[in-house]
Amino acid sequence: MAEDLELDGATPSMNGGPPRRSGGRLPNQLPSGRHGLPRSFVENNQRERILRAVVEVASKTGYGALTVRDVIEGAGVSRRTFYDHFDNKEQAFLAAYHLVVGRLAVDVEEASSKGTTWCESIVFGLSTFLEQMARDPALAHLLVVEVLAAGPPALASRAAAMEAFRGFLEPGFDEAPEGLPVPALAAETAIGGTYEVVYSLILQGRTAELPALLPDLLQIVLLPFVGAQTAADQATAARRNQIRPAQAR
Repeated sequence: MAEDLELDGATPSMNGGPPRRSGGRLPNQLPSGRHGLPRSFVENNQRERILRAVVEVASKTGYGALTVRDVIEGAGVSRRTFYDHFDNKEQAFLAAYHLVVGRLAVDVEEASSKGTTWCESIVFGLSTFLEQMARDPALAHLLVVEVLAAGPPALASRAAAMEAFRGFLEPGFDEAPEGLPVPALAAETAIGGTYEVVYSLILQGRTAELPALLPDLLQIVLLPFVGAQTAADQATAARRNQIRPAQAR
């Protein structure tokens, strides 16, 4: 399982630029000069820092105002190093998007695989999706908001990602009780509706609230596949599981 959605490079602060050590280096920035590290390690470190900077800068400025200059300052690399890895900001943005959405898909798939029923798999997968988004608001902003402004290639990547997540809902067509017709667009509607709700909260700066939406979103997602009663029962159980830890504290 991917440890989390965070990139391994330096994480610039959200206020006032990247946090730096004494001497001006970023936490994960390698020392200049000879250090004996393998070239591949150095290049991977540089690439991760650039991608993390893309995420952080885009979340503050928006994709339209994203500049290579801001990215290299946030990453602590030279302009030459940036262009050794990427041709332009669009290519860097797409690389960050693909990396993050790929890690998210791995985490959701692993969580879903632990379910003993299809409904339980959806509970685990949706919960992981919302928690991962809440864990890193900058990454959530890039995945859900800024990708819409990054041009046709980014929109195509977004469409492919949403189609991949459709696979988690496909088994639901076989879960419907006898006599309950499942609409052909049930999966697309569930994914699109969830996306719009998540988009709205992220845009309002309320990303931390996403995990609390699990019961309601779960009921909406399950409803066309398993019927009103089962969907409501699953939502009630999810709500109960959210309250229990709070009461224990």
